[in-house]
Amino acid sequence: MKPGNYTMLCDFYELTMANGYFQTEIRDRVTYFDVFFRKVPDNGGFAIAAGLEQVIDYIQNLEFTKEDIAYLRGKGGFSEEFLEYLKQFRFTGDIYAVPEGTPIFPGEPILMVRAPAIEAQFIETFVLLTINHQSLIATKANRIVRAAEGRPVSEFGSRRAQGADGAILGARASYIAGCIGSACTVADQLYEVPAGGTMAHSWVQMFEDEYTAFKTYCELYPHNCTLLVDTYNVLKSGVPNAIRAFQEILIPQGITKCAIRLDSGDLTYLSRKARKMLDAAGLKECKIVASNSLDEYLIRDLLLQDAQIDSFGVGERMITSKSEPVFGGVYKLAAIEDDQGKIVPKIKVSENPSKITNPHFKRVYRLFEKGNGKAIADLICIHDEVIDVTKPLELFDPDAVWKRATITKFVAKDLLVPIFKQGKLVYSSPSIHEIRKYCQDQVALLWEEVKRFENPHTYYVDLSRKLWNIKQELLAESGSFL
Repeated sequence: MKPGNYTMLCDFYELTMANGYFQTEIRDRVTYFDVFFRKVPDNGGFAIAAGLEQVIDYIQNLEFTKEDIAYLRGKGGFSEEFLEYLKQFRFTGDIYAVPEGTPIFPGEPILMVRAPAIEAQFIETFVLLTINHQSLIATKANRIVRAAEGRPVSEFGSRRAQGADGAILGARASYIAGCIGSACTVADQLYEVPAGGTMAHSWVQMFEDEYTAFKTYCELYPHNCTLLVDTYNVLKSGVPNAIRAFQEILIPQGITKCAIRLDSGDLTYLSRKARKMLDAAGLKECKIVASNSLDEYLIRDLLLQDAQIDSFGVGERMITSKSEPVFGGVYKLAAIEDDQGKIVPKIKVSENPSKITNPHFKRVYRLFEKGNGKAIADLICIHDEVIDVTKPLELFDPDAVWKRATITKFVAKDLLVPIFKQGKLVYSSPSIHEIRKYCQDQVALLWEEVKRFENPHTYYVDLSRKLWNIKQELLAESGSFL
């Protein structure tokens, strides 16, 4: 929610490791960590990065209070020298990250940390929980927004979210990804996510009859009138009473902007019937809103069936990403610096090839076609590699090296930007509305094949020849081979 001190929101092993590092020569060793994910939720073609603003807030408020240190002393196992060190603890390293709203792909760093070992290790949990949660919800929301084919989508899920932060920051992530707003009032107050809403079924039930409930609401809110028409019977009661209330209260005032909402039943059938009734009554500008456990697949099917729905309210299946509720981002050591300041690459080896990490301090380029601006591929390089866009560039699949392609007439853009340098914030966070627009623009640069819900085209994330060679050398030294 509001920026605050979340220093103790960490895994306990981050503290035990920090205490151990403090008592060894590792204490001041500069390390490099990557945040990346291995699989797009729902088997999609891409994900959406979100949560950076909360990472920034966390870093800026990072400090141990007297109460924190007293608690740790009571746990035992921590040296007094280490506890004294924590009194002055601040983040002094560098952070690079992709801007929020950026389409991202498995295997590539989306946030990198260069910092002394204790600092870099300590921030792991909060960085991951923030990036994982908001990227998950943003990714799901973007799928749902795209399924609506330009029709507005609102986030309705607060009461089904996993806790207060899940509701508030989930609403923020959904707005970044393209929702027009949220039912969550505090998300508007804190993050400028436009809040909206009208009535629940209980409003209709409170009055002596449905018509009186609708009439009263029209009188109180003539310029924001959406009537929930499925409390009793949509076609025999709800829609006729809504039409009567609109004609008697709004139309005499010259107000034609109004809506009805369907929250149950066969939404295709009901919306088509309701549309005919509204049009016959001269209410052609009246919109039809649909809700009721929707997701991208249901919305797509409704539109394929010619449902007459103008906008959607989506709750639990978006705010919890119900179909796949874990993003799976990880935080892995990529390199350390030796006593002379030389970068020494590190690799994690696994029998599962997908869990073998990419070593070294890196940079990531996104390559775009020069003519149409569409994204071609991403290229992970060593930090000091520069791509010469005036020359042809050969790309190869790092897992199937015989798959190669040479590109010309392309533009290369650094994907990661500096956020903190030597502990100082150097990044100017855009407004949430600017992030939302950026997300929309960047998704538009992906080929439609990458945006398919089923069997999307694989967007390639390749390694430079230099990085690939270093990775193979480290694998050979470890006795492992791809």
